[in-house]
This record gives sequence, structure tokens and C-alpha cells, in this order.
Amino acid sequence: MIGIALLVGFALFLFLGVPVGFSLGLSSLAVIIAKGLPWPLLDQRLFTPLNSFPLMAIPLFMLAGSLMGHGGITKRLIDFTLAFVGNMRGSLSHVVAITGVLMGGISGSGVADTAALGTIMTPEMTRRKYDLGFSAALIAASGSLGLIIPPSIAIIIYGVVTGSSIGDLFLAAVVPGVMIGLGFLGYSFYEAARMGYPKEGTVSAAEKWRRFRDALWALVMPVIIIFGIRRGVFTATEGGAVVAVYALFVGMVVYREIEVKDLPYICFEAAVTTAAIAVVIAATSLFSWLLTSEQIPQRVTKLLLGLSDNKYVILLIINLILLVVGMFLDSSPAIMLFAPILFPAASALGVHPVQFGLIMVINVTIGLLTPPVGTALFVSSNISGVGLLELSKKMIPFWIIMFTVLMLITYVPGLTTGVVKT
Repeated sequence: MIGIALLVGFALFLFLGVPVGFSLGLSSLAVIIAKGLPWPLLDQRLFTPLNSFPLMAIPLFMLAGSLMGHGGITKRLIDFTLAFVGNMRGSLSHVVAITGVLMGGISGSGVADTAALGTIMTPEMTRRKYDLGFSAALIAASGSLGLIIPPSIAIIIYGVVTGSSIGDLFLAAVVPGVMIGLGFLGYSFYEAARMGYPKEGTVSAAEKWRRFRDALWALVMPVIIIFGIRRGVFTATEGGAVVAVYALFVGMVVYREIEVKDLPYICFEAAVTTAAIAVVIAATSLFSWLLTSEQIPQRVTKLLLGLSDNKYVILLIINLILLVVGMFLDSSPAIMLFAPILFPAASALGVHPVQFGLIMVINVTIGLLTPPVGTALFVSSNISGVGLLELSKKMIPFWIIMFTVLMLITYVPGLTTGVVKT
């Protein structure tokens, strides 16, 4: 009964328009009062999850992403990509798809990448007569890859919640991230040929080399993160500090687009984003603890295993559950809330923690692009002016591409587990 009351209360607050973090907290508070649980429990369960060394990686990567965002990285990555695809029809659409993958290795946030790409590329594509709905959908889909490509905040949260190796998750996430990016690139080629979108022209070999050198500082950042953590040079948290210092150096010394007077705002921007995530983490931890005290994860595991003795059928059911969850919850609360519930069932099926982590992350990434609570969808809609209904129709090919990769990751474990430690 308590578990049902929690879920009903949470759904009611969401329906009333209360933010997710507060919906989780208020429904948990109501149950604590109803059960007469001691008040110190509230403080303990809200604070304990935040007192975590691995979670310190989040503000550090947020700061690094903010520094990179203000340091001219996005424009340089776009110029670099355009140098190599400018002679192809629909050049700007290819630039968006490729830059989405490259930017994913910098910010860790799908919404931030969508906003950065949309602000720069939407006016340019509109000026060259690209279909506005296609442009907005491509930008939203490509920007959302920041949630998959390391350093992904969603991956860090999953690793902390389940105790999985963040380094292994980062390394394994490159495969599905690139696969999805290639799918978007293939579709942009198809649309460019069908609609006759323009070429941007070729540049000289010397100019390509110049743009490569200019973008190199940004391109090596994912390498520092993945291989530094993988080789044990530093932990994920220490890696966040390393990358933040690196981003500061690049923005102030190399590109010289960040001045000392800009730092307070950049730090404030990163702090606000981190605080929003921290509220969700704290509230979700309390909510999840109450669910666990009612043995909800064990019951869900028993229910799922009782539906079928076929591992692949159960994995399909889990995917469908997560796809629905992603439509109503943002990535952080979705992972914080459902990883403790579904992870035991996946473990009982013999699913590797890294594989299941990527299954969860891809599902919540699709959620960024689906109504009614698709944040990347809303961002792209606001920037482009395309209505949500029209934009959702244009998203269908991108959903199909992402779902196809999701199924491959689900049913071909080697795509993720083949690159991690056994």
C-alpha cells in the first residue's frame, strides 16, 4: 500500500505541474508523515546520497562543459566538420550530425548541446532553404547524443546508483553513440539527396589542416576523459577536475574567448545546473529508499521473471517500460528512480551492468526527444519556432534509428561488453 501511495502521490504532483524533484520529495514527505517515521530520517536520506565522492564529478564536468560552451568550442567544431563535408550535398545537415557526436564528448548534457547547436545552425540552415522541421528534428536528435557520449552525466548517475564502473561505462558508450550518430548522418544524406539541399563548397588542404589544428584542443578532450579513467590515471571525479582545468586553459589562453570577468557567470551557470540535478538526486534517493523498504524492487523482479522464462522477452518488456518512463521523466530522475528497481531483475537475467547501463541511458535519451516531457524537443522547438506536433512528426525517422540501435545493444551484448574488463 505504501508503494502505491508513493507512486500515486508522485503522479498527482506531476499532473499538477510540480517540478519532478519537488514531486518526489513531497510524495515521500507525505508517506513519512502518514507512517509516523522519525523526522531525522528525512535529513539523513536527503543528504547521504549527495555526500558521495563519485557524484562530485557532476559539478566538475558541468563546469568544464560551461567553460567549453563559452570558449568558442562549438563554432570551431562546426568549422572543422564543414571543411570535410562541404563538397557534399546537404553539407550543413551532415555538420549537425557529426558535430553532435563531437560535442557529446565535451559537455555531458544533451539539452545543452541541443541549445548550442540550435542557436548556431538553425539560422544558417534556414537561410539555405532547409526544411525547418527537418533542421529542428536533426538538431534535437544530434544534440541529445550528449547524454550518451562520455562524459555523460546520466552515465555517472547510473554508475553511482548501481555501483558499476564509470570508466567501463564511458568506454562502452562510445559504440552506441557513434552508431546512432552514423544513423543520423545516413538519414541526412538521404534527405539531402531527396530535397536537393545545397553544397557549401570545398576548402584547400591547408585550410583543412588549419581548422583541424584549431579544433584539436576540443577533439582531445574525450580522449583525456576515457583513457585517463580507463588506464587508472585518475578517477571519474578527478577526471572532471582535470578536464575543468583543461577547459579553463583552452578558453582563456588558447582561444582567448573567456575573460576573467566572464568566470563568475560561467561558474554560476554550472552551479545552477548542478543544483537542479542535486535536488533531483536527493529527492529520488529518499523516494527510492521508501520503495525499497516496501520491497518494491524485489516484487518487480519477481513479477518480471514470472512473465516469461525467456530473457529476451523480459528485456523487451524492460525496454518498453523505460521508453514510457522516458516520456514523462527527465534522464536524472528516471535513472535514479528506476535503476534500483530494474537493475536487480536485469542482474538475475545475467545482463552485464555495463550493457544494462547503456540500455537505460539510450532509453532516457529517446525520452529527451519524445513528448510530453522531452526537454531537447522543447529546446529545439523554442529555438526554431516549429510547433511540437509538427516537430514530433519530423522526429519519427530519428526515433526509429535510435530504437534500432537500442535493440542491437539489448540483443548483441558484445557491442558494449566486448570493450570492458571482464
